[in-house]
Amino acid sequence: MSIALPDLTPEQEVTLLAENFERSYPHEIIAWAAMRYGAGLAVATGFGPEGIVILHILSQVAPQTTVFYLDTGLFFPETYQLRDQLQQKLGLTFTQVTPSLSLEEQEKEYGANLWETNPDLCCRLRKVIPLRAYLATKQAWVTAIRRSQTTQRAHAKAIECDKTNGVVKINPLINWSQEQVWTYLHLFELPYNPLHERGYPSIGCAPCTRPVAQGADPRSGRWVGHQKVECGLHVPGDGG
Repeated sequence: MSIALPDLTPEQEVTLLAENFERSYPHEIIAWAAMRYGAGLAVATGFGPEGIVILHILSQVAPQTTVFYLDTGLFFPETYQLRDQLQQKLGLTFTQVTPSLSLEEQEKEYGANLWETNPDLCCRLRKVIPLRAYLATKQAWVTAIRRSQTTQRAHAKAIECDKTNGVVKINPLINWSQEQVWTYLHLFELPYNPLHERGYPSIGCAPCTRPVAQGADPRSGRWVGHQKVECGLHVPGDGG
């Protein structure tokens, strides 16, 4: 698919594309992104249910695309095991992106268990800054966010300008429901994190993730005890 966009600024182009792709299938959006940006495109994954859907689609339409994950060094063992399962099943290669500070160096500089005393700073050091550094070499990135996940994501577009990271941000699952995601996973018999069946609907770093009661907000188990629902990667205008 080719779309002629004469005499448009980059922001105008993105706005037009967002309108164009508002109701498109994720396969179409991902295939277009791979064709449009080539080696300048990277797909981010945290190995959540939505991310697995994206990875499966990617393996079908653009398997050569770079896939990366922000390894904070604080994942659950099950998350690393799932990574290996997905790599083997889908034939994709995952690029590990790590913080400049090891956990030991971070403790020495900021104190023990920074995720407890200042979770925003911890996320900034271990996620936001590494992401910005990695995307400095890219033109666009694909995420697995959905509008219904949080209020911060409610107004996200299928294609948008990520001014914080200086790239185009592509969100193919923006209109999907949680039910659609899980239907897709079961339909294609894709592996997923076993912690989901133990009361963890949203999984991040082990120290900052708790199980939630049935029927509770899926993200209520993240950063319990803090006024925080986002790590900072998907907050518009975040200074990182």
